[in-house]
Amino acid sequence: MNEDVRLTAWVRGRVQGVGFRWFTRANALEIGDLRGFASNRPDGRVQVVAEGPRHSCEKLLAWLSAGDTPGRVDGVTEIWDTPRGVYDTFAIR
Repeated sequence: MNEDVRLTAWVRGRVQGVGFRWFTRANALEIGDLRGFASNRPDGRVQVVAEGPRHSCEKLLAWLSAGDTPGRVDGVTEIWDTPRGVYDTFAIR
C-alpha cells in the first residue's frame, strides 16, 4: 500500500551553512511527487517536511540518514503523520 503521508524530520549535525537545504530540495524534486520544505532551525538542526507517497518519503528519509549529504549528519528524528495538503512544491525556507 502506498498512501500519501507526511514526514517531518529533524536532522542534527553540521547541516547549516553547507548547502544541506539546497541538496535536500534537489533530492526531493529528483525523487518526485514530494511537496514540503527544508528549513534551518535556531538550534542548528534542519527541519524537513515532506508530503507525498510513502515510498517517496521513505526514500528521502533514507538519503537524509545515509550520510551522503553535505556537511555531517549525526542523527535524524522523524515523525509520520497524515498529509495536510498545504504545499504546492518543495521549497527552501
